[in-house]
Amino acid sequence: MSDRDLHRGQTVAGPSQGKVAALAAWVLFILSIPSANVLVLVGLVVSYVARGSSSGVARQHIEAQIRLFWSVFWWTIVAWIGMAISGLASLILIGIPFFFLFLLMWFLLSVWFTVKSVLGLLALLAARPI
Repeated sequence: MSDRDLHRGQTVAGPSQGKVAALAAWVLFILSIPSANVLVLVGLVVSYVARGSSSGVARQHIEAQIRLFWSVFWWTIVAWIGMAISGLASLILIGIPFFFLFLLMWFLLSVWFTVKSVLGLLALLAARPI
């Protein structure tokens, strides 16, 4: 592969199709907290739509976006169920510490999702796989 090919955005594996969609999805993921998680759903749709036509580094990022969303989604469900159960147990005072533990878990998941999205965006801008 020549230097000219590298300057045109091609990687060793060939041209990377779907980079714009991957960039858009990372930005939407990053904006999920200020948008009350509405934009993360739009980002997920963008990732799924671009998945079939993407290649190279962009494809790796799109796959990582989909995996990140679903892993955080299921862990958030666990945190919400834990908060609901411990909230009910708070009526007899034993659930209060667990409620705060699950609330902390939910907060840390949100921070982790955002940080992981920022790191993914930076890696994509540098044409690095995630």
